[in-house]
Amino acid sequence: MPRKRRIILQGVTYHCYSRCLKQRYFFNTNYAKEYLVDSIKMCQEKYDFELMAAEPVGNHIHLVIRTLEGKATIPLIMQYIKARVAEKYNRKKGESGPFWNERYGCRIIDQSEDPKDYLLKLLWYIGFNPVRKNLSSDPRNNYIGFINCYLEKKFQCRIKITIHQSFSTLGRTFEECVKKFLLYEQAYKQSMDMI
Repeated sequence: MPRKRRIILQGVTYHCYSRCLKQRYFFNTNYAKEYLVDSIKMCQEKYDFELMAAEPVGNHIHLVIRTLEGKATIPLIMQYIKARVAEKYNRKKGESGPFWNERYGCRIIDQSEDPKDYLLKLLWYIGFNPVRKNLSSDPRNNYIGFINCYLEKKFQCRIKITIHQSFSTLGRTFEECVKKFLLYEQAYKQSMDMI
């Protein structure tokens, strides 16, 4: 059965995810997490795109990427990041062969029923993913910790994070946006019985 063709659009926001080979927990090591960070940085230097979220979660990764009109496509960006991670990991281990289980999955956030609401909930979902897997105690303490960029105006993340415009529409000031964004965290925690 042929693979379903991807919808490739420019100027839209994607939620991308990819699992490690045989769902192994490669990203439980700090060096593999650092390979992801390095690979994203390399990709950001090579291609123009906006990264809104990124987090390794044991056996998979999550990325929220906005492509730009006339710039790199999502397949090009994801292929580059995944290939660099695999190269670095295989070099470290003295191995060859696949690192990833299959091609990455993605969803165009802009095509959801309520893109703003979906995106703001998704950021907390990704942030809490390591917490649910007992890899972190709080999204603010995750390895990459992208969520802090949405909570602290001058937070310096391991990689360049662009604040999504949906966050910026929550209020007139950054502080107002944070206050409303924290309501999404509360709602997420309630939905997961974390309160």
